[in-house]
Amino acid sequence: MSVQVVAAKMAEVELKDINSKSLPAAMPVAQKQEEKSAIKSQPAAPSTSPAVSAAAPEEPSLPTPSPNLMKMPQASVLKRTEPQHNGGEAFINPDGTVTEAPKTVKKQIQFADQKQEFNKRTTKIGRRSLSRSISQSSTDSYSSAASYTDSSDDETSPRDKQQKNSKGNGDFCIKNIKQADFGRREIEIAEQEMPALMALRKRAQGEKPLAGAKIVGCTHITAQTAVLMETLAALGAQCRWAACNIYSTQNEVAAALAEGGFAVFAWKGELEDDFWWCIDRCVNVEGWQPNMILDDGGDLTHWIYKKYPNMFKKIKGIVEESVTGVHRLYQLSKAGKLCVPAMNVNDSVTKQKFDNLYCCRESILDGLKRTTDVMFGGKQVVVCGYGEVGKGCSAALKAMGSIVYVTEIDPICALQACMDGFRLVKLNEVIRQVDIVITCTGNKNVVVREYLDRMKNGCIVCNMGHSNTEIDVASLRTPELTWERVRSQVDHVIWPDGKRIVLLAEGRLLNLSCSTVPTFVLSITATTQALALIELYNAPEGRYKQDVYLLPKKMDECVASLHLPTFDAHLTELTDEQAKYLGLNKNGPFKPNYYRY
Repeated sequence: MSVQVVAAKMAEVELKDINSKSLPAAMPVAQKQEEKSAIKSQPAAPSTSPAVSAAAPEEPSLPTPSPNLMKMPQASVLKRTEPQHNGGEAFINPDGTVTEAPKTVKKQIQFADQKQEFNKRTTKIGRRSLSRSISQSSTDSYSSAASYTDSSDDETSPRDKQQKNSKGNGDFCIKNIKQADFGRREIEIAEQEMPALMALRKRAQGEKPLAGAKIVGCTHITAQTAVLMETLAALGAQCRWAACNIYSTQNEVAAALAEGGFAVFAWKGELEDDFWWCIDRCVNVEGWQPNMILDDGGDLTHWIYKKYPNMFKKIKGIVEESVTGVHRLYQLSKAGKLCVPAMNVNDSVTKQKFDNLYCCRESILDGLKRTTDVMFGGKQVVVCGYGEVGKGCSAALKAMGSIVYVTEIDPICALQACMDGFRLVKLNEVIRQVDIVITCTGNKNVVVREYLDRMKNGCIVCNMGHSNTEIDVASLRTPELTWERVRSQVDHVIWPDGKRIVLLAEGRLLNLSCSTVPTFVLSITATTQALALIELYNAPEGRYKQDVYLLPKKMDECVASLHLPTFDAHLTELTDEQAKYLGLNKNGPFKPNYYRY
């Protein structure tokens, strides 16, 4: 006779014995483990009652507990139906009671208590707050991926709070100083991927090339920016900082900087008024006046020019890293209103060819995945603009199986798109059929209301340019359209006929608003910014006039060489004969300024 048949007959007899109460004393119930395991593996139905949620699923074949057993505490009663839970042995006695190891009872009662507390907390603080608290308490590393959903339950504006760091300093305005430890871990992780900045710290420990520099900055406040700020401080500079984007600040990093003594005025989700208030707090402070500007977008430069024009008398230079900001600087220079020298970092080789291209090639996918969970294979995507950012976005989406169209005004960039295998179109030719629209032109009104009206249901609309002017979001704030917040930085804009589009980050920079960017690439840009600041600050009077300059080629090459050891890369050196033949210095620069990489 097979083992299965014997076991079945034994179980049959046992059930009959239980019903007739004719069991021998203390009969082991180990043979019922297979049945118990099957019952235990079934998920319990959700319930608001702690007792009901802790109960095992009801089965008709289960024995009915005796009256004595039912008098025991509820959590213990429910766990008595699961003997040998942790390897101990359980017995059914003649009177129907169960004997099992005290250790097991204690553990299971404690679990039930915890479950009751869990359910109480759900009722008290609500689902949204609970999910946030779980994400914070269940992990040691407070990842930047979670930083855009970590806003405190306290919705009070940071401007209305009085916060001080552990040293009693309150010259900052951030979301929550208590997040400093998490932010410090983020910064330490970023340092490992930013070798050039760390090398600068070591090389300049004694020299302090920025001693006396008072730098006011307006950039994205991320872990990578924190490494840059701490490097500038190590080189001798004093820093005050605000955010250049209302959604890109990592609150935990801002807290770590404030704890470290930096004057930081930024938090994720600032209002428009908060944005300008933070910039003003950086600039307008008694007993402190900046002599260097590090800008990303030109807002800080614009604010000083508009509100405090006399400050330019003591400012030695401006370093700008975005297309939008550089465009503003050239406008000021052309109008004869630029008061100080400015360094155009955006058009340096190390910014254009690395940050703009490689960074966006990876972060476009990250931003779209985190916000929409979209599958790229087979999707029709139009990328507006085929500069370095557009090239990176298009290449990434094509590699994922998307059908990519490109729009472009420049015939050279347009030809590059065609040679790379993309179809060049006008936006109005494909706007009805595409699934995703991505802008990366640096221009304004690229996607206007007319195009938004003609988009298909569910079309995803986002921007990879610095400014929020590329998508005409203002035209969507009308009474006939309904805005529905789906998740952080994701809105459904619904038309009267039920059609909806998915708008990401309200038309602001997608990757830094909704995800993160590769640290190593930002190391290249941050090192370029640091060297530009050092160059302008230490330049003898007369070297740079009131105009916009590109970073010297030699500095671009220096930035690149500082990152090569990460890849265990070995440069070939020219012989004297080869250098003479090419008319080059053996140590560079190796290309003329007009060379296009």
